[in-house]
Amino acid sequence: MGFDINTLKFDDKGLIPAIVQDFYTKQVLTLAYMNKESLEISLQEGTTCFYSRSRQALWRKGETSGNVQKIMSITADCDRDALVIEVIKSGPACHTGAESCFFEPIVAQNAPSFSMNALYNLLLGRKTAPKEGSYTTYLFNRGKEKILKKVGEECTEVVIGAMKDSREETVYEIADLAYHVLVLMAEMGITPDDIRAELAGRHVVDHKVKQETMK
Repeated sequence: MGFDINTLKFDDKGLIPAIVQDFYTKQVLTLAYMNKESLEISLQEGTTCFYSRSRQALWRKGETSGNVQKIMSITADCDRDALVIEVIKSGPACHTGAESCFFEPIVAQNAPSFSMNALYNLLLGRKTAPKEGSYTTYLFNRGKEKILKKVGEECTEVVIGAMKDSREETVYEIADLAYHVLVLMAEMGITPDDIRAELAGRHVVDHKVKQETMK
């Protein structure tokens, strides 16, 4: 039997909080609210629909921005008064252009964690809010041609390091290449999730995958 949404505990305003999480990375994207109607629409359409407390109206995520969120799962907590929704997003979750609405640190970690998504979001920040003296901002200001030139240069450096059989140098140059590729992605509006989705649809381990022509 399917889950009966009537057993959920909506608050006195008829709302239930919904934590939206990236299906691939498990990153928390946003905290929104749903009423029974928006939840039913979400279930019927397979994409997130929320209730705006400020506008007091339904809003389908991506209706104007195009950044739709495809629902992969919805889970209620033990008290049935909160939801976690895992989604595959087609664009940034935040209206600021950031991948997640949660990017303002309050307490710094003793040992800061690193992720490609965090680096990508930082690069996006340098693109949308240029910082004087920033090399990343310099690349964005120079444009795609300059970025592509650097990607090409770093590819060559990786080859040289590997040919010298220097593990240390090769690691260093691959890191440089990864950084510049992420800058190119940010410049072109390509997200890490786009790359994950492309790889997920391929059998890259046992089969050579090469697209000879782009149409």
